Amino acid sequence: MPGSTEEQKDTNESSLQGFASLCGTFAVGLFVMTFVFQNFAIPSASMASTLLVGDHVLVERATLAPPDSLTHFMPYRELRRGEPVVFYKPVEDANGENILVKRVIGIPGDRIHLRHGIVYLNGVAQNEPYAAKPTYANYDPYRDDFPSIPPARGSNVTAEWSLDLPTHIQGEDLVVPPGSYFVMGDNRTNSLDGRYWGLVPRSNLIGRPLFVYWSFETPEDQQYKMSPSERASFALHEFVHFFDQTRWRRTFHMVE
Repeated sequence: MPGSTEEQKDTNESSLQGFASLCGTFAVGLFVMTFVFQNFAIPSASMASTLLVGDHVLVERATLAPPDSLTHFMPYRELRRGEPVVFYKPVEDANGENILVKRVIGIPGDRIHLRHGIVYLNGVAQNEPYAAKPTYANYDPYRDDFPSIPPARGSNVTAEWSLDLPTHIQGEDLVVPPGSYFVMGDNRTNSLDGRYWGLVPRSNLIGRPLFVYWSFETPEDQQYKMSPSERASFALHEFVHFFDQTRWRRTFHMVE
């Protein structure tokens, strides 16, 4: 029965090839999801209305990761003004919100100040239709005329930034130092951002949010509910209300 042996050999080789192909596909997928893309859920309203609480976005990590000798083939580039970016918060947050998304306002060497909520970049007022502006009723001199007024005692400004901020001021401007970025939320009157905790080092960058792949109606205080029972309760809520509380119109919404 020589033919039978040959058929069995071919079958075994096909099985091994199929298994090897499956392993290869898994390895490529694992590499892509580990080093190229990452999912991120928006926890607060600081980027509204660009990004809403409960938006789940796909973050592209490759182009902003620091290059090295082993991965020089990746398409690295520097961060640009006006881009939304996901990053590790430069100061540890007691409530656990240590990964944030904000918009890049200034890159190294830029001079920045705000007047009544309007950003002046290198002396030129910026047109930012996506940014919420202060009103007479909610005007705050530190926040909206940054950095002209020192932070008040007891404000949301961190102690470290209170001490570091004056070293970066020249005239009426904050000057962004090498290797750092100045970021703010689009919801300018409701965003604890670079005005309150400082500059983002290059090494803290994670990636660029590309698009919303799922958006679910989520209360802003959900980010503070960290216990296993609270998380399980909300997961069950998502399952039960998947169809009626998913914001279907935001699916594949591009982040700009």
